[in-house]
Amino acid sequence: MKMADHSRTVGLLGIGLVGRAVVPLLQKAGFEVVGYAPSQASRDALRDLGGRPVDSVADVARACGIVVLAVFNSDQVEQVVEAENGLLSVAPPEGLPRIIVNTSTCEPDRMVALDARIADSAVFVEMPISGTSTQIARGEGVGLIGGREADIDRAENVLAAICPRRFTLGSIGSGGKAKLAVNLVLGLNRAAIAEGIVFAEKLGIDPRAFLDVARNSAAYSQVMDVKGPKMVERDYLPLSKVSQTLKDFTIMRDYGEAAGQRLPFAETYIDMMEGCIRAGEGEWDNAAILEEIKRRRTGSA
Repeated sequence: MKMADHSRTVGLLGIGLVGRAVVPLLQKAGFEVVGYAPSQASRDALRDLGGRPVDSVADVARACGIVVLAVFNSDQVEQVVEAENGLLSVAPPEGLPRIIVNTSTCEPDRMVALDARIADSAVFVEMPISGTSTQIARGEGVGLIGGREADIDRAENVLAAICPRRFTLGSIGSGGKAKLAVNLVLGLNRAAIAEGIVFAEKLGIDPRAFLDVARNSAAYSQVMDVKGPKMVERDYLPLSKVSQTLKDFTIMRDYGEAAGQRLPFAETYIDMMEGCIRAGEGEWDNAAILEEIKRRRTGSA
């Protein structure tokens, strides 16, 4: 019987949009992927992708040294790492270090604190990814790395497999801070094109024709290519969910307030995302901001 090569096995915790996008990338680089998520549907999705689902976080920890986190938020990162049956509750296979790569968008200060707490037990590297799940799956996601240089080097093969394009920005927390700022600009671009489409349509311009003009104008941004067609087709099959975007923008607002800086456009964006949530659109693609803009009619409309 062939023995498992634990050095070529990567763990995955979180098998949502991003998790499912990175599985084929890791497999293409020659890694076996073993993963866990509470949802049976998510574990089935991993099996369908050729990965190996297991029954717990601890089972993932037993199978490999390096584990990629693609969970929802800081709470879940801390839970899967530090809980009673978390990653640190089980030693990695003999001879392998415990390396944790976090791709989730989290509060940077909490990741700094987590790194300090687990420094004697594990290597921790952050690489939140800029890009939709579809872009990530195509190898077009941009990795924003924070961590110690030696630790980054130890995780390099996995980082490179997930994000051929990546930037090292400094210590733990730096990648998360950059991701928040990038997502702020990205979200506001998304809101701008949605409002432009609604405005053009109200003026009697075909939205598809307007999108074509906008993409060839001085107003162009990449979001027109990624989200513009979804907006004009009202296609809200999620690549990036409203609920996830609201979580990210709430972190941005809170960090801005802590730094003594209001983010007025971010505040407006949060209000619109909350409107989508109230309308039952939380699991829709964040292109659904267009629907909330359409709902905001004047009294004379």
